[in-house]
Amino acid sequence: MLNIFKPTWMVEAIYQITPEQLREHNIKAVLTDLDNTLIAWNNPNGTEELIAWIQVMKEVDIPIIILSNNSDERVKRVAELLGVRYVPRAMKPLSKGFNEAAEGLKLPKEQILMAGDQIMTDIWGANIAGIRNVLVKPILNSDAWNTRINRFFELHIMNYLIKKDPDMRWRTSIHDKDRVK
Repeated sequence: MLNIFKPTWMVEAIYQITPEQLREHNIKAVLTDLDNTLIAWNNPNGTEELIAWIQVMKEVDIPIIILSNNSDERVKRVAELLGVRYVPRAMKPLSKGFNEAAEGLKLPKEQILMAGDQIMTDIWGANIAGIRNVLVKPILNSDAWNTRINRFFELHIMNYLIKKDPDMRWRTSIHDKDRVK
């Protein structure tokens, strides 16, 4: 019943996803949430680790698109700093933003990965849109008020999913052996 919330993979940090892992799964582009996935909400400039990860993806022609429910102004500032495309006001978990990003990439959804820290928006939305996904641990343990509401429900959903599938656990890659079954 709650499998619509189940991630394809669970990885501790987006920076652990490598071009080799993506190629192994024929993934040619990454959609990513902004706050607590790419950057801490209170550090809009990102970290050296983030900038290095983005650079590696650019070097191997794997486009990154920020898919965020935030305003254009907020997302644009970070996207321009990182030199990546973005879709603001994505309305996750609805498919609108996912579809817009896929159309812009001119790739089938099977070749796209969504990375995010929230089950109720990123993972649920990607599953609805038919896009494989990876749940990452939030960069910070603090959230905006509206995210705290989601986290309350996510805790119960995660507990249910883990009880049903003890193989659901944090890993360090998206290799097949690390896939949530």
